[in-house]
Amino acid sequence: MNFHEVRFPASLSFGSVGGPERRTDVVTLANGFEERNTPWAHSRRRYDAGLGLRALEDIEVLIAFFEARQGQLYGFRWKDWSDYKSARPSAGVAFDDQEIATGDGSTVSFQLAKTYRSGAFTYQRPIAKPVAGTVRVGIEQDELREGVDYELDTATGLITLAHPPEVGLSISAGFEFDVPVRFDTASIQTSVASFQAGEAPAVPVVEVRV
Repeated sequence: MNFHEVRFPASLSFGSVGGPERRTDVVTLANGFEERNTPWAHSRRRYDAGLGLRALEDIEVLIAFFEARQGQLYGFRWKDWSDYKSARPSAGVAFDDQEIATGDGSTVSFQLAKTYRSGAFTYQRPIAKPVAGTVRVGIEQDELREGVDYELDTATGLITLAHPPEVGLSISAGFEFDVPVRFDTASIQTSVASFQAGEAPAVPVVEVRV
């Protein structure tokens, strides 16, 4: 996949608007009831980076970033300021933030994931782009050491333990993460005059599967 392991400037993504979208096919039956299905196992996020631009220097940085990605060709990392870590917004990252798997005595590789809860219902989101230096991993109540007890692939979000956890042991992790995205436009249209008047260009980006 065409992807650059570089983050869109966080200072420009701050103030942007966006969030998750779901695709649902709705069929209304003759009796008025509905049948609803989704072809997506996971949601996809969309953002508008234009609302985070505040100065002409920001436009220069944006154009340079757009050109370096060759428009829509290469994906990149995006910090979603409303949802970028495993912990609650007001809390720091801890190794027991998210339970990501249970030991079976043989498996050593585990995907980072974040679970969203609402009442009795949950959704587990795979995390493919953790931020280097923020990931903490534990088994039960013991925190592990990166480079000794496990290795982390920051390009895939895959953790590989040095030894398989025993059956039934909980594997947990805490982390900050980025969203893999690409530009959702073939052009960036800017106007110095309109920007100085307080108008920001539309710069749509959309999450990609990795």
